[in-house]
Amino acid sequence: MDGLLIDSEDIYTICTNIILHEYGKPSLPWSVKAQLQGRPGPEAGRIFHEWAQLPISHADFMIKQSVLQREKWSLTRPLPGVHKLLQILSSASPSVHLALATSSHKINFKLKSAHLNELFSNFAEERRVLGDDSRIAPGKGKPAPDIYLLALKTINDSIMREGSEKPIALNECLVFEDSVLGVEAGRRAGMRVIWCPHPELLNEVKGREKEVLAGITSEPQDDFGKHGLEAAPGMIDDGWAELIKTMEDFNYKKYGINVKENLVKI
Repeated sequence: MDGLLIDSEDIYTICTNIILHEYGKPSLPWSVKAQLQGRPGPEAGRIFHEWAQLPISHADFMIKQSVLQREKWSLTRPLPGVHKLLQILSSASPSVHLALATSSHKINFKLKSAHLNELFSNFAEERRVLGDDSRIAPGKGKPAPDIYLLALKTINDSIMREGSEKPIALNECLVFEDSVLGVEAGRRAGMRVIWCPHPELLNEVKGREKEVLAGITSEPQDDFGKHGLEAAPGMIDDGWAELIKTMEDFNYKKYGINVKENLVKI
């Protein structure tokens, strides 16, 4: 969601930099931010504070950050192409089933999305998997595939209740991601992935794009035992992931999605 559907990643950076500058620290570089994207809060916090070396506790930092973010979350806006994408997918025939999987916790999700009801109404309540979802075990955040496997389960549970279709298989799923760890999570889930990164992130991983798309960029500490990465990632140039620079570039025809032009108003 963050940095993929809405521009909240930039707000995260702005708020973080305000605090860093308050203590005479440099702005958050993308070499560090890239390591934070998609990670569960505690782990992201550890990485950030090891780099920042702020003279305040993690708890005090979180209080300051929360105050700043609450002032700005209502300013979030959809990123280019997102409205059109969701409108087309929601009205596609045959049906395309949508689920939301985000590392944002429930409180932050509400603050970021309250003014964007039209956008997020495309995701049924029971098909929203948030970062503090109790069904995701501790230590099973991205790059582990659990969040996407759970998102698929929410879809299949509703399909089974309705009894109108057969359950959706892993290889029939398409994950949209902006973070490197998120791409890996999608690949480890056995799903196809569309990677639409922030321009600064793309610049940071320049020359390693194929490794990102294959889901094989985990750092050494991201070992199988720590993250439960029993599922294998993909392989370079296996055709199961692609890079687009904006959602406006998504190729609907390639994925068998018929675009009803008369329904596209944005």
